[in-house]
Amino acid sequence: MWTTRLPEGGYLTRMADGTVKQINPFTGSDVWTVPGRGNRPLGITGRDREVLAPGAHALECAFCCERYLETPPEKARVVHDDEGWRTLQRLPAEELFTTVAEFRRIPNLFEILSFDYWHKNYGYEIPAFISERQSAYLSTDAGVEHVTAAVKRRLLAGGMSEIEWERMSTADKLDQATGFFGGTHDVIVARRHFVDGASYDDELASSGTLTPAEHYRYIAFTVESMLELYQLNRYARYVATFQNWLKPAGASFDHLHKQLVAIDERGVQIELELSRLRANPNLFNEAAVNYAAYQNLIVAENDHAVAFAGFGHRYPTLEIYSKSAAPEPWRHTAEELEAMSNLIHACHAATGADVPCNEEWHHKPMDVDMPMPWRVMLKWRVSTLAGFEGGTKIYLNTIDPWMLRDRVVPKLFELRTAGLIAADTRIAMECECLPNCLKYNPFLR
Repeated sequence: MWTTRLPEGGYLTRMADGTVKQINPFTGSDVWTVPGRGNRPLGITGRDREVLAPGAHALECAFCCERYLETPPEKARVVHDDEGWRTLQRLPAEELFTTVAEFRRIPNLFEILSFDYWHKNYGYEIPAFISERQSAYLSTDAGVEHVTAAVKRRLLAGGMSEIEWERMSTADKLDQATGFFGGTHDVIVARRHFVDGASYDDELASSGTLTPAEHYRYIAFTVESMLELYQLNRYARYVATFQNWLKPAGASFDHLHKQLVAIDERGVQIELELSRLRANPNLFNEAAVNYAAYQNLIVAENDHAVAFAGFGHRYPTLEIYSKSAAPEPWRHTAEELEAMSNLIHACHAATGADVPCNEEWHHKPMDVDMPMPWRVMLKWRVSTLAGFEGGTKIYLNTIDPWMLRDRVVPKLFELRTAGLIAADTRIAMECECLPNCLKYNPFLR
């Protein structure tokens, strides 16, 4: 069924012994896959599963639905009830438990860039409506108790002693809470820790265990939150969006969540891409989707998005590209956004909940006018960088792109047959992906 064509000087080269050498077209990273090193189980193994204690579904970690008071005050939540899907904004402390959130947007207790960073370096002040929200939340005893508990948790984790905490006045404690309301590092937390009906502690609820409809709301809520971070902070040049799944991939909790971090730089990845795009504005078509199609690496597609086994990455990577003419996720139509969500969801489902992975979002920064489509990388963290990589900057990826394709495609067929991924997902050779299917290119309009 599959054939492989390796053009002279391409991004993929198969050596006579079977070693595959890969070059990332955007970063120049040098990656090798050596025969035999990928023949091992991918998921987390080696421990005995345990029966869940009563109430564990709602109490397992600080992100669970009966522990809302253990996180800073939420900014918004998505609920699903008899009225359908709704977003509730900035609930007071007294109303946190009146509904069950399918997804919550909360401040990160330990920000990468704190409110003080923006305030002291740029003179940033929170907008008036955020200040009013803070005052309203702190106008009740329940609000003050919730916020001071969160401040205490953060300060004690930073080395403050209980004695030092007790010596602080209430006003000084509350002065530490501005970042909870006007900060720019948010977390989007899903309801489930375990799949509904789970009996054992290894039955975790991942992105792939959501329904396609739930996953769409998860993605849409994240996109809305990205836009708001840009709108609230004029000094934010980029909003980094990512998901760490399982502790080996950097997660603090094995509870499904995404993170959004506004930063004051574009980042090295974007700068490397821009340097190549200026020379070839059609690079994302030519060096990503077109090349993947010529190598038979396309794994799935729908009318508005395409997924393929990526190349030139340190870890096995599934890449999902939007075909939309709009480069920013928040400018996508509902249909385009759902199409991206469906392919991201399908790739997670095919990966499996036991595989540690990072979901990385890449989009065009606000201050760039270059053809940079929205794309999502799903990286399987199934190996550990070591001395060889550090000394040579040649990275050993244990699974080459064709091996990745061959692991994912059969699983996608199984999932579609079982009705667990979107029915309109076209898989492998069913795909109709044409050259230059990515529509966004301001230089070709």
